[in-house]
Amino acid sequence: MSLKIPYFETKKELFNFLIDNKEQLIAQKKSEIKKADGYAFNNVFYDTKEKAYKANIPIIGEIPELKVRAIINTTNIMDSHLDVHIPGLWNKSIRENKMIMHVREHKSNDFDYIISDGDMLNVFTKKYSWGEIGFNYEGETEALVFDSTIKAINESPRNPYMFDQYSKGFVKNHSVGMIYVKLIMCINDKDYGAQFEAWEKYYPMVSNKEMAEESGFFWAVKEAKIIEGSAVPLGSNIATPTFDNNLKTKVEPPQGTQQNNNQKPLQSTIDLGKLINNLK
Repeated sequence: MSLKIPYFETKKELFNFLIDNKEQLIAQKKSEIKKADGYAFNNVFYDTKEKAYKANIPIIGEIPELKVRAIINTTNIMDSHLDVHIPGLWNKSIRENKMIMHVREHKSNDFDYIISDGDMLNVFTKKYSWGEIGFNYEGETEALVFDSTIKAINESPRNPYMFDQYSKGFVKNHSVGMIYVKLIMCINDKDYGAQFEAWEKYYPMVSNKEMAEESGFFWAVKEAKIIEGSAVPLGSNIATPTFDNNLKTKVEPPQGTQQNNNQKPLQSTIDLGKLINNLK
């Protein structure tokens, strides 16, 4: 049964609730597949000026297939699930899961929504500076990357609709369908011992620190299982663009993390009531 979330007048009330219900909240998160939630901090405004990728522009003329490089997830940023993914969280899953799929809108149980899998999909992690993927943060991120081959309509197509969307440069966001394995509660308050120690350890890694500071807590996700990666209109983590919608040269991923098979969030005030609803 899902935990009933009350309304909190102060952060202290929120933090006490988190501590009192820590085990149930963790169990609840682990029991569900995390997907894009359509929330994406809807009370936070985004700068709509996106970096114009020369590698992700509308393609003129007919081509037999697309080789798309999609950024499915990025670490070191707090998303709308109040999660901060920590580098290395995908390594075990990439090695072990041979059934990962590239799909549309998290519908991996519907053949019509599968974009690629198997030999048509290469899954790996790669480090990028934030500037390389179009975001004005300092430092770098470890991206979960899908190199996906998508056939054209007259070339034995798998998903002609998404071929059309990628070829026109319309896909701006992605999202990972995942199951939590290891996560740590981080709270910015010295009264909360281990949770404050976790905050001090992981907070320096967070690129959008103003959001973490306003919420006062987040979940550091140390390990997760990948189910699929999706093209979505708006992801829980907005730093997930199409890096290239027609790769000319295949770049091999770093050894050990491969599998063969300018939007800038602005500072705002976060409503604790809305925020806590996304704990589930």
